[in-house]
Formats: sequence, C-alpha cells, structure tokens
Amino acid sequence: MTGMVPVMWAVWGVLAILFAALYLYRSRLTRDEDDQVILDDSFDNVKNEQAAIVEKVSKVQPYLRAAMWLLAAMTLFVIGYYILDIINQFK
Repeated sequence: MTGMVPVMWAVWGVLAILFAALYLYRSRLTRDEDDQVILDDSFDNVKNEQAAIVEKVSKVQPYLRAAMWLLAAMTLFVIGYYILDIINQFK
C-alpha cells in the first residue's frame, strides 16, 4: 500500500493547483466588475464590458465548482486513508 501514497498525494496536489488556478482566474476576472447598475443608454459600452465579464465568469464557475468538489473528495480520501492506516497499526 505504500506505493499508493505518492500517487495519492500527487493527485491531491494536482487538484489543489487546478482549484487555485481557476479561483485566481475567476478573481482576476471579477476584479474589473462593477457593483452598480447602469440604466443610462449612453453607457452601453460599459454594459457590454460588464456583460462580457459576467459571461466569462459564468463559463469558469462550473469548472471551479467541479474542481472544488474533486479536491474535497480527494481530501476526504487522504484523511480516510490515514485513519484506516492508524486503525490497522493497532490491530
């Protein structure tokens, strides 16, 4: 079972890096997002820019959510592996 530990940690590390990269990308996109609603027609270019930002964030969000769940599942797997290892040592 010791051959599985490096693979387990490598998969966890890759998932953590993927999650961090997606989170940073989304944060970078939302940095330029405004918190106000523009009602005047003279600001159509700003509306279009904000709509483009929202569209990009909407495309990234499902991947970010999937990466988060995969990372959580892998974390539980790692914790479970070590709990099982501790239990087996006391038998």
